[in-house]
Amino acid sequence: MRTTATATTITPTTPTTPCASRRLATVAVALAAAFAGPAWAQGGYPNKPVTLVVPTAAGGTTDLSARMLAQALGPVLGQSVVVDNKGGGNGNIAAGAVKRAEPDGYTLLMQYSGYHVISPLLTRQKQWEPGDFQPIANVLSAPQIIVVRDGLPVKTLADLIAYAKAHPGKLNYASSGNGSLQHVTGAMLEQQGGVKMVHVPYKGTGPALQDLLGGQVDLTFGTAPPFMPHIQAGKLRVLAVTGKQRLASLPDVPTTAEAGYPKVDATSWFALFAPAHVPKAVVDKLVADVRTVVQNPAFQQKALEQGATADYQGPQPLAERVKADLANWAQVVRASKIEAD
Repeated sequence: MRTTATATTITPTTPTTPCASRRLATVAVALAAAFAGPAWAQGGYPNKPVTLVVPTAAGGTTDLSARMLAQALGPVLGQSVVVDNKGGGNGNIAAGAVKRAEPDGYTLLMQYSGYHVISPLLTRQKQWEPGDFQPIANVLSAPQIIVVRDGLPVKTLADLIAYAKAHPGKLNYASSGNGSLQHVTGAMLEQQGGVKMVHVPYKGTGPALQDLLGGQVDLTFGTAPPFMPHIQAGKLRVLAVTGKQRLASLPDVPTTAEAGYPKVDATSWFALFAPAHVPKAVVDKLVADVRTVVQNPAFQQKALEQGATADYQGPQPLAERVKADLANWAQVVRASKIEAD
Protein backbone atom coordinates (compact mmCIF):
# COMPACT_ATOMS: atom_id res chain seq x y z
CA MET A 1 0.00 0.00 0.00
CA ARG A 2 1.38 3.41 -0.89
CA THR A 3 1.96 5.71 2.05
CA THR A 4 2.35 9.44 2.45
CA ALA A 5 4.21 11.51 5.00
CA THR A 6 3.97 15.26 4.97
CA ALA A 7 4.56 17.83 7.67
CA THR A 8 2.86 21.20 7.93
CA THR A 9 3.44 23.84 10.60
CA ILE A 10 0.08 25.24 11.54
CA THR A 11 -0.16 29.03 11.31
CA PRO A 12 -3.08 31.29 10.41
CA THR A 13 -1.76 31.51 6.84
CA THR A 14 -1.12 27.83 6.18
CA PRO A 15 -1.60 27.31 2.41
CA THR A 16 -4.19 24.69 1.58
CA THR A 17 -7.08 24.85 -0.85
CA PRO A 18 -8.75 28.30 -1.02
CA CYS A 19 -11.84 27.03 0.80
CA ALA A 20 -9.79 25.28 3.48
CA SER A 21 -7.60 28.35 3.90
CA ARG A 22 -10.62 30.56 4.52
CA ARG A 23 -12.00 28.10 7.08
CA LEU A 24 -8.69 27.84 8.91
CA ALA A 25 -8.15 31.59 8.86
CA THR A 26 -11.60 32.18 10.33
CA VAL A 27 -11.17 29.74 13.17
CA ALA A 28 -7.60 30.95 13.77
CA VAL A 29 -8.71 34.53 14.42
CA ALA A 30 -11.46 33.49 16.84
CA LEU A 31 -9.43 30.90 18.69
CA ALA A 32 -6.18 32.85 18.91
CA ALA A 33 -8.08 35.70 20.54
CA ALA A 34 -9.84 33.33 22.92
CA PHE A 35 -6.72 31.47 23.99
CA ALA A 36 -4.09 34.24 24.03
CA GLY A 37 -2.21 34.17 27.29
CA PRO A 38 1.18 33.70 28.92
CA ALA A 39 3.42 30.98 27.56
CA TRP A 40 4.33 27.98 29.68
CA ALA A 41 7.17 28.76 32.04
CA GLN A 42 10.66 28.63 30.56
CA GLY A 43 12.31 25.27 31.00
CA GLY A 44 8.99 23.48 31.49
CA TYR A 45 6.93 21.51 29.00
CA PRO A 46 6.74 22.42 26.21
CA ASN A 47 9.92 24.30 25.32
CA LYS A 48 9.91 23.35 21.63
CA PRO A 49 7.29 22.59 18.94
CA VAL A 50 4.98 19.61 19.44
CA THR A 51 4.33 17.20 16.56
CA LEU A 52 0.81 15.89 16.02
CA VAL A 53 0.93 12.73 13.88
CA VAL A 54 -2.19 12.02 11.80
CA PRO A 55 -2.93 8.53 10.36
CA THR A 56 -4.49 9.87 7.14
CA ALA A 57 -3.48 12.01 4.20
CA ALA A 58 -4.54 15.65 4.19
CA GLY A 59 -8.29 16.12 3.85
CA GLY A 60 -11.14 14.31 5.59
CA THR A 61 -12.37 14.52 9.14
CA THR A 62 -9.29 13.12 10.90
CA ASP A 63 -7.04 15.68 9.26
CA LEU A 64 -9.58 18.45 9.90
CA SER A 65 -9.74 17.46 13.58
CA ALA A 66 -5.96 17.57 13.88
CA ARG A 67 -5.68 20.97 12.21
CA MET A 68 -8.46 22.48 14.30
CA LEU A 69 -6.80 21.19 17.47
CA ALA A 70 -3.31 22.28 16.42
CA GLN A 71 -4.52 25.76 15.49
CA ALA A 72 -6.15 26.27 18.87
CA LEU A 73 -3.72 24.37 21.09
CA GLY A 74 -0.59 26.25 20.01
CA PRO A 75 -1.47 29.53 21.80
CA VAL A 76 -2.38 27.62 24.97
CA LEU A 77 0.83 25.61 25.02
CA GLY A 78 2.95 28.59 24.03
CA GLN A 79 4.54 26.53 21.24
CA SER A 80 3.60 25.78 17.65
CA VAL A 81 1.92 22.45 16.94
CA VAL A 82 3.05 20.70 13.75
CA VAL A 83 0.66 18.39 11.88
CA ASP A 84 2.50 15.43 10.36
CA ASN A 85 0.35 13.32 8.00
CA LYS A 86 1.45 9.68 7.87
CA GLY A 87 -1.33 7.95 5.96
CA GLY A 88 -1.49 4.31 4.94
CA GLY A 89 -1.62 0.83 6.39
CA ASN A 90 -5.04 1.23 8.05
CA GLY A 91 -3.47 3.68 10.47
CA ASN A 92 -0.60 1.36 11.37
CA ILE A 93 2.16 3.61 9.96
CA ALA A 94 1.22 6.60 12.11
CA ALA A 95 0.51 4.55 15.22
CA GLY A 96 3.79 2.68 14.87
CA ALA A 97 5.73 5.93 14.52
CA VAL A 98 4.20 7.40 17.67
CA LYS A 99 4.67 4.17 19.61
CA ARG A 100 8.40 4.28 18.80
CA ALA A 101 8.75 7.99 19.57
CA GLU A 102 10.52 9.30 22.66
CA PRO A 103 7.88 9.39 25.43
CA ASP A 104 8.43 13.05 26.23
CA GLY A 105 5.15 14.59 25.07
CA TYR A 106 6.57 16.13 21.90
CA THR A 107 5.15 13.45 19.56
CA LEU A 108 1.41 12.81 19.88
CA LEU A 109 -1.16 10.84 17.90
CA MET A 110 -4.39 12.38 16.61
CA GLN A 111 -6.24 9.10 16.31
CA TYR A 112 -9.35 8.04 14.40
CA SER A 113 -11.58 5.51 16.13
CA GLY A 114 -11.91 3.41 12.98
CA TYR A 115 -8.20 2.72 13.21
CA HIS A 116 -7.85 2.56 16.98
CA VAL A 117 -10.59 0.02 17.67
CA ILE A 118 -10.93 -1.81 14.34
CA SER A 119 -7.42 -2.16 12.88
CA PRO A 120 -6.18 -4.17 15.90
CA LEU A 121 -9.03 -6.64 15.30
CA LEU A 122 -7.99 -7.22 11.68
CA THR A 123 -4.20 -7.24 11.73
CA ARG A 124 -2.64 -10.64 12.30
CA GLN A 125 0.92 -9.40 12.80
CA LYS A 126 0.25 -6.58 15.21
CA GLN A 127 2.56 -3.56 15.09
CA TRP A 128 0.86 -1.91 18.07
CA GLU A 129 -1.88 -2.38 20.62
CA PRO A 130 -4.23 0.24 22.12
CA GLY A 131 -2.30 -0.26 25.36
CA ASP A 132 0.81 1.22 23.73
CA PHE A 133 -0.77 4.66 24.10
CA GLN A 134 -1.97 6.85 26.93
CA PRO A 135 -5.36 8.45 26.30
CA ILE A 136 -5.24 12.23 26.64
CA ALA A 137 -8.67 13.43 25.50
CA ASN A 138 -11.37 12.98 22.93
CA VAL A 139 -11.65 16.06 20.72
CA LEU A 140 -14.43 15.54 18.17
CA SER A 141 -17.17 13.00 17.66
CA ALA A 142 -19.13 12.53 14.46
CA PRO A 143 -21.67 9.88 13.55
CA GLN A 144 -21.49 8.13 10.22
CA ILE A 145 -24.19 9.19 7.80
CA ILE A 146 -25.78 6.92 5.21
CA VAL A 147 -25.51 8.69 1.86
CA VAL A 148 -26.93 7.55 -1.49
CA ARG A 149 -26.50 8.77 -5.05
CA ASP A 150 -29.18 11.15 -6.19
CA GLY A 151 -30.62 8.76 -8.81
CA LEU A 152 -31.24 5.86 -6.42
CA PRO A 153 -35.04 5.49 -5.99
CA VAL A 154 -35.08 5.58 -2.18
CA LYS A 155 -35.93 8.41 0.20
CA THR A 156 -35.60 6.77 3.62
CA LEU A 157 -33.63 4.04 5.33
CA ALA A 158 -36.74 1.83 5.25
CA ASP A 159 -36.87 2.38 1.48
CA LEU A 160 -33.23 1.34 1.17
CA ILE A 161 -33.75 -1.88 3.13
CA ALA A 162 -36.87 -2.71 1.09
CA TYR A 163 -35.04 -2.01 -2.17
CA ALA A 164 -32.12 -4.20 -1.09
CA LYS A 165 -34.47 -7.06 -0.22
CA ALA A 166 -36.29 -6.71 -3.55
CA HIS A 167 -32.98 -6.63 -5.46
CA PRO A 168 -30.63 -8.98 -3.56
CA GLY A 169 -26.98 -8.41 -4.38
CA LYS A 170 -27.71 -5.48 -6.70
CA LEU A 171 -26.93 -2.59 -4.36
CA ASN A 172 -23.28 -1.78 -3.83
CA TYR A 173 -21.67 0.42 -1.22
CA ALA A 174 -18.30 2.15 -1.25
CA SER A 175 -15.80 2.30 1.59
CA SER A 176 -12.35 3.74 2.11
CA GLY A 177 -10.88 0.22 2.15
CA ASN A 178 -11.23 -3.32 3.45
CA GLY A 179 -11.60 -3.25 7.20
CA SER A 180 -12.39 0.47 7.30
CA LEU A 181 -15.13 1.82 9.53
CA GLN A 182 -17.30 2.38 6.45
CA HIS A 183 -16.85 -1.28 5.51
CA VAL A 184 -17.75 -2.46 9.00
CA THR A 185 -20.71 -0.07 9.17
CA GLY A 186 -22.00 -1.52 5.91
CA ALA A 187 -21.67 -5.01 7.36
CA MET A 188 -23.55 -3.88 10.46
CA LEU A 189 -26.40 -2.53 8.33
CA GLU A 190 -26.54 -5.79 6.38
CA GLN A 191 -26.78 -7.77 9.62
CA GLN A 192 -29.44 -5.58 11.19
CA GLY A 193 -31.48 -5.14 8.00
CA GLY A 194 -31.24 -8.75 6.86
CA VAL A 195 -29.93 -7.74 3.44
CA LYS A 196 -26.91 -8.41 1.26
CA MET A 197 -25.01 -5.69 -0.59
CA VAL A 198 -21.79 -5.68 -2.60
CA HIS A 199 -18.84 -4.02 -0.91
CA VAL A 200 -16.60 -1.89 -3.16
CA PRO A 201 -13.38 -0.84 -1.37
CA TYR A 202 -11.46 2.28 -2.42
CA LYS A 203 -8.15 3.74 -1.36
CA GLY A 204 -9.64 6.50 0.74
CA THR A 205 -12.85 8.47 1.15
CA GLY A 206 -12.02 10.87 -1.68
CA PRO A 207 -12.09 8.30 -4.52
CA ALA A 208 -15.19 6.65 -3.03
CA LEU A 209 -16.97 10.00 -2.90
CA GLN A 210 -16.10 10.80 -6.51
CA ASP A 211 -17.54 7.50 -7.76
CA LEU A 212 -20.65 8.00 -5.64
CA LEU A 213 -21.14 11.40 -7.27
CA GLY A 214 -20.52 9.81 -10.67
CA GLY A 215 -23.11 7.08 -10.06
CA GLN A 216 -20.62 4.19 -10.16
CA VAL A 217 -21.66 3.13 -6.65
CA ASP A 218 -25.03 3.39 -4.92
CA LEU A 219 -24.25 4.44 -1.37
CA THR A 220 -21.58 4.90 1.23
CA PHE A 221 -21.07 5.73 4.88
CA GLY A 222 -18.88 8.38 6.44
CA THR A 223 -18.66 11.38 8.71
CA ALA A 224 -20.50 14.41 7.37
CA PRO A 225 -17.76 16.98 6.61
CA PRO A 226 -16.56 15.65 3.21
CA PHE A 227 -20.15 15.18 2.03
CA MET A 228 -21.77 18.41 3.19
CA PRO A 229 -21.09 20.54 0.06
CA HIS A 230 -22.58 17.86 -2.19
CA ILE A 231 -25.57 17.31 0.10
CA GLN A 232 -26.28 21.03 0.15
CA ALA A 233 -25.99 21.15 -3.63
CA GLY A 234 -28.55 18.34 -3.99
CA LYS A 235 -26.08 15.93 -5.58
CA LEU A 236 -26.30 13.39 -2.74
CA ARG A 237 -29.11 12.34 -0.42
CA VAL A 238 -28.74 11.49 3.29
CA LEU A 239 -31.02 8.76 4.62
CA ALA A 240 -30.00 8.56 8.26
CA VAL A 241 -27.46 9.47 10.92
CA THR A 242 -25.87 6.46 12.62
CA GLY A 243 -25.74 8.02 16.06
CA LYS A 244 -27.98 8.63 19.04
CA GLN A 245 -28.75 12.25 18.16
CA ARG A 246 -29.51 14.18 15.01
CA LEU A 247 -26.83 16.43 13.58
CA ALA A 248 -27.30 20.16 14.01
CA SER A 249 -26.03 20.60 10.44
CA LEU A 250 -28.63 18.08 9.16
CA PRO A 251 -31.61 18.71 11.47
CA ASP A 252 -34.19 17.05 9.20
CA VAL A 253 -32.30 13.78 8.85
CA PRO A 254 -33.47 11.09 11.33
CA THR A 255 -31.18 8.85 13.34
CA THR A 256 -31.03 5.15 12.57
CA ALA A 257 -32.89 4.54 15.85
CA GLU A 258 -35.70 6.83 14.73
CA ALA A 259 -35.73 4.97 11.40
CA GLY A 260 -36.24 1.65 13.18
CA TYR A 261 -32.66 0.35 13.39
CA PRO A 262 -31.29 1.35 16.83
CA LYS A 263 -28.41 -1.13 16.68
CA VAL A 264 -26.94 0.55 13.61
CA ASP A 265 -24.80 2.92 15.64
CA ALA A 266 -21.41 3.89 14.23
CA THR A 267 -20.23 7.13 15.74
CA SER A 268 -16.62 8.02 14.93
CA TRP A 269 -14.40 9.79 17.40
CA PHE A 270 -11.16 11.67 16.97
CA ALA A 271 -8.94 11.70 20.03
CA LEU A 272 -5.48 12.62 21.23
CA PHE A 273 -3.12 9.95 22.52
CA ALA A 274 0.47 10.00 23.75
CA PRO A 275 2.99 7.15 23.80
CA ALA A 276 2.95 5.04 26.93
CA HIS A 277 5.29 6.22 29.71
CA VAL A 278 4.99 9.95 29.00
CA PRO A 279 5.49 11.64 32.42
CA LYS A 280 2.34 12.32 34.41
CA ALA A 281 3.06 16.05 34.66
CA VAL A 282 3.18 16.31 30.86
CA VAL A 283 -0.01 14.28 30.46
CA ASP A 284 -1.78 16.44 33.04
CA LYS A 285 -0.70 19.60 31.21
CA LEU A 286 -2.00 18.25 27.87
CA VAL A 287 -5.27 17.09 29.41
CA ALA A 288 -5.95 20.50 30.94
CA ASP A 289 -5.01 22.45 27.82
CA VAL A 290 -6.99 20.26 25.42
CA ARG A 291 -10.01 20.59 27.73
CA THR A 292 -9.65 24.39 27.56
CA VAL A 293 -9.56 24.25 23.75
CA VAL A 294 -12.41 21.80 23.17
CA GLN A 295 -14.76 23.47 25.66
CA ASN A 296 -14.29 26.90 24.11
CA PRO A 297 -17.44 28.15 22.29
CA ALA A 298 -15.47 29.18 19.18
CA PHE A 299 -14.09 25.65 18.81
CA GLN A 300 -17.49 24.10 19.46
CA GLN A 301 -19.16 26.28 16.85
CA LYS A 302 -16.52 25.42 14.26
CA ALA A 303 -17.09 21.71 14.90
CA LEU A 304 -20.86 22.08 14.44
CA GLU A 305 -20.33 23.85 11.12
CA GLN A 306 -18.33 20.84 9.95
CA GLY A 307 -21.02 18.32 10.91
CA ALA A 308 -19.23 17.17 14.06
CA THR A 309 -19.43 17.78 17.80
CA ALA A 310 -16.70 19.10 20.06
CA ASP A 311 -16.90 16.25 22.55
CA TYR A 312 -14.34 16.51 25.35
CA GLN A 313 -13.70 13.31 27.29
CA GLY A 314 -10.77 12.98 29.64
CA PRO A 315 -8.35 10.04 29.93
CA GLN A 316 -10.55 7.67 31.93
CA PRO A 317 -13.78 8.11 29.92
CA LEU A 318 -11.78 7.83 26.71
CA ALA A 319 -10.10 4.62 27.93
CA GLU A 320 -13.53 3.18 28.76
CA ARG A 321 -14.83 4.18 25.33
CA VAL A 322 -11.94 2.40 23.64
CA LYS A 323 -12.61 -0.78 25.65
CA ALA A 324 -16.34 -0.75 24.86
CA ASP A 325 -15.81 -0.09 21.16
CA LEU A 326 -13.25 -2.88 20.84
CA ALA A 327 -15.79 -5.32 22.25
CA ASN A 328 -18.64 -4.01 20.10
CA TRP A 329 -16.79 -4.05 16.79
CA ALA A 330 -15.21 -7.44 17.49
CA GLN A 331 -18.68 -9.00 17.28
CA VAL A 332 -19.39 -7.34 13.91
CA VAL A 333 -15.98 -8.28 12.49
CA ARG A 334 -16.34 -11.92 13.57
CA ALA A 335 -19.90 -12.24 12.28
CA SER A 336 -19.02 -10.77 8.88
CA LYS A 337 -15.59 -12.44 8.65
CA ILE A 338 -14.00 -9.13 7.67
CA GLU A 339 -10.29 -9.08 6.92
CA ALA A 340 -7.96 -6.20 6.08
CA ASP A 341 -5.89 -6.15 2.89
